[in-house]
Amino acid sequence: MLIRSMPHSAGMTEIEVAWSALGGDPALLSRVSTVAREGALVGRLPVRELARACVGACALAAAELGARRAGLGQVPEVRVDDGAVATAFVSERHLLIDGRAPVGFAPLSRFWRTADGWVRTHANYPHHRARLLGALRVPEDVAAVESALAARSAREVEETVCAAGGLAVALRTPAEWSAHPQGRAVAARPLVERERSDTARARVLPPLAGSPLLPAAGLRVLDLTRVTAGPVATRTLALLGADVLRVDPPQLPELPDQHADTGFGKRSTTLDLRADRRGFEELLSSADVVVTGYRPGTLDALGLSPDALVERRPGLVVAQLSAWGAYGPWAGRRGFDSLVQVATGIAALERSVEQPGALPAQALDHGTGYLLAAAVLRALTEQSHEGYGRVVRLALARTAAWLTAGIEQGPADDLPYDGPGPWLTERDSDLGRLRYARSPVSLEGGPTDWRRAPGVLGADPARWE
Repeated sequence: MLIRSMPHSAGMTEIEVAWSALGGDPALLSRVSTVAREGALVGRLPVRELARACVGACALAAAELGARRAGLGQVPEVRVDDGAVATAFVSERHLLIDGRAPVGFAPLSRFWRTADGWVRTHANYPHHRARLLGALRVPEDVAAVESALAARSAREVEETVCAAGGLAVALRTPAEWSAHPQGRAVAARPLVERERSDTARARVLPPLAGSPLLPAAGLRVLDLTRVTAGPVATRTLALLGADVLRVDPPQLPELPDQHADTGFGKRSTTLDLRADRRGFEELLSSADVVVTGYRPGTLDALGLSPDALVERRPGLVVAQLSAWGAYGPWAGRRGFDSLVQVATGIAALERSVEQPGALPAQALDHGTGYLLAAAVLRALTEQSHEGYGRVVRLALARTAAWLTAGIEQGPADDLPYDGPGPWLTERDSDLGRLRYARSPVSLEGGPTDWRRAPGVLGADPARWE
């Protein structure tokens, strides 16, 4: 059963758009206050407004669920500070591990000139790098790649590399993306897709007591996500009290620095879903939420589609994330925030004199991550009233469509954003001394930091606490 929400209206603020897409009660928006700061997430597109809306909707969803479970007479107040939001949206840039800054984009992950324009590649992961080089038939050398791309058209590079399982996207304008079959498919979908399964009653969550208020306490979240957006969502659920177990395939481990940024509050294990189905089924048998971030169809081929998961675990909430959406000609393509920005026209809008540009943050990743967490929290609240399992779906490209659809820039504000200092903190971990960004999700009486720092990737047993 598909649950439809109000479409985007020009008369709605951005948090109203996000909250409506989540199926939230508009009366609860009065519980949200904003500390606006000039100079936060500055760009040609209104990234600050989008980021503020995503975080605010997530915090409100947490407050709503917390009130429901704790039997409160009123939903706790939510405070959204642009400073905290701006700092968290570039958390990977603020992270220090024993004083060392994480490795950013790899040398072959960048913009390249082609014979007729520009293309952007992504080669941070070794297997993607190998596929890129194989498709271009060049050695691992920047000059060799540059020469090969300069002789080809951008669209030819895109198709050749993608056909080889690599990642390359030709620069498009917003108009070109709007005319593209995938652009049209994405624009036709809601910002948050929400479905209810009528085949199973959901379990009743136990009431909450004590302080701080942890709306997701007692929930078991199976985290099958990678890179940034999905891990940001599950990192947020961990902040709110969930027992989050991240599962990675042993043959494709996450980049260590990526895990250090998004692994707060979680445990991490490795499991081959193709070979060790018994281990996965044991985890699934007592999971409350499964969050996935693989290409559409990848897990379906293993018998792990949302319908199959809900059938085996009645009342389950399944949250799916993808780059391009689970529909249209690009549904099966790999993608990352940087590439979605290039395809959807964002890089063209943010262009400098020298080359295409980028948003001041990986806002599609972070924004979609907070919306994904919000969708899970709202699904749990709806379950507490109505029962039944839930499936929610989000896509980076759909968040991009929202960003480029006419969000109005907020006015200049009295409070400045003087830097990330107030929203950074430090702690020891198994990875070393960490400096990191605090979560921007803030609700009255709620948590202010994660219970645990990230541990060694894959070092935890494949079982629930």
